[in-house]
Amino acid sequence: MNDFLHQDLSVYQLALGVEAPAQTVALDPATLLSLVRAQIDLLIEQQQSTTLWVKLPPGKVWTTELTRYHSSMSESSYIYNFHVEGRKTGLEEENLTSLSNLSNNYLDIELSANNQIQREYFLIVLSANFCSLIAAYRPRKNNKFNNLEKIDNSKNQLLFTITSIDNKVIQRVLDGIQKEIFSNSQPIAPKKFICPTVCEPALVSQLLTKQLQRQTELNRRVGVERVAKLQQQNQELQTKERLKDEYLTNVCQELRTPLTQMKTALSLLNSPTLKPHQRQRYLQMLNTQCDRQGVLITGLMALIELEHNLEDAALELVKLSEIVPGVVSTYQPVAQEKGIMLGYTIPTDLPTVWCVNGGLRQIVIYLLNNSLKFTPNGGQVWVRAKVQGEYVQLEIRDTGIGIAESEISKIFDCFYRVRSGIIHEDGAGLGLTIVQRLLWHCGGSINVKSKLDEGSIFTVQMKIGKEE
Repeated sequence: MNDFLHQDLSVYQLALGVEAPAQTVALDPATLLSLVRAQIDLLIEQQQSTTLWVKLPPGKVWTTELTRYHSSMSESSYIYNFHVEGRKTGLEEENLTSLSNLSNNYLDIELSANNQIQREYFLIVLSANFCSLIAAYRPRKNNKFNNLEKIDNSKNQLLFTITSIDNKVIQRVLDGIQKEIFSNSQPIAPKKFICPTVCEPALVSQLLTKQLQRQTELNRRVGVERVAKLQQQNQELQTKERLKDEYLTNVCQELRTPLTQMKTALSLLNSPTLKPHQRQRYLQMLNTQCDRQGVLITGLMALIELEHNLEDAALELVKLSEIVPGVVSTYQPVAQEKGIMLGYTIPTDLPTVWCVNGGLRQIVIYLLNNSLKFTPNGGQVWVRAKVQGEYVQLEIRDTGIGIAESEISKIFDCFYRVRSGIIHEDGAGLGLTIVQRLLWHCGGSINVKSKLDEGSIFTVQMKIGKEE
């Protein structure tokens, strides 16, 4: 059964239009919900014959209150439920069986979609010795939204709200509703629009008590959530501070090591008994340590720039078949010089993946460089890719020196370098850190399997993207 309201009806404005209107307060949706729940609590407890005029925000949390009241209402009680054209509250679906048995006690009143009342919510309670009104208005934001449901479900937008038990205010609202409603086949009895002259003080007192109880519970819950959120934020800040301290400590240590060796070499060069071949060795030490410190500083700058740029970096769609072969070809001379067999299998029909601009090339360069560096002469390095579920999986496998099980969990840490007596590691120890952070930003991941003297397998997973 559908009834329609004219566009000039506004319950909120009717409540404001009396000689001494109630004071308007700005409430968040959670506080408004606590007021509604207090009303429902009182009605269920009193079990009186009641007429309910209601229009609540969409959402399960609101319809649950109507459902709760509907399931315990007496047969002489009525619900007149308002909704905007084409948008149901959900009460009908949840209680279809009950409503079919109480069709005479429930009336669905449909409002025109462009009606100003679509921005309002209200709950009017009428019984023989009690009446109350809650009317709320959702103001328009500066920016325009086409999706009204997104606005209705906002947890932060304040609602201008009026609450009243004044029969003059409520009667004015009822008169406005009665004037605008017309029915073709199921008229609403005129007595349903009559507000009792006086409310029983005991019921008003009970209502205020329940509102206080509901608000106290709401405040307690909000307080608990706020404390939990602050504790989480505090923990995150402490973790960031600890990581920053560890990072700075590692930076200082890494920069101090080459400086110490350079100072030692300079001291030895001042020896009056220094022989030519010793002088050459110490000069070479100076040159090596200067290069090492340069690599460290370059790596640090690269990591800092990456972290700064990743905050605003947009993802783009890239194809592995357009990036990987070119990087592999660049490293072919290095592989040939060490007698390493370097090959790849990258199907051209692989789907595109999400990555930051230039990120995929960096990932492949760092991983391929590591594999070649730690693979002895005569070894093998393969690069393969395939689809794995919602990801494209890139695998770089080598027959290098491998990584001890105790070191695998550390290799992505800043400045960590695998210690080996076979190969001298002169890098900054930041390559795998950069790879991991690039992948985190684009929703990917990396893991490694390795055994000493048998080689390593680095597996990268990148999320498949679709062309718009």
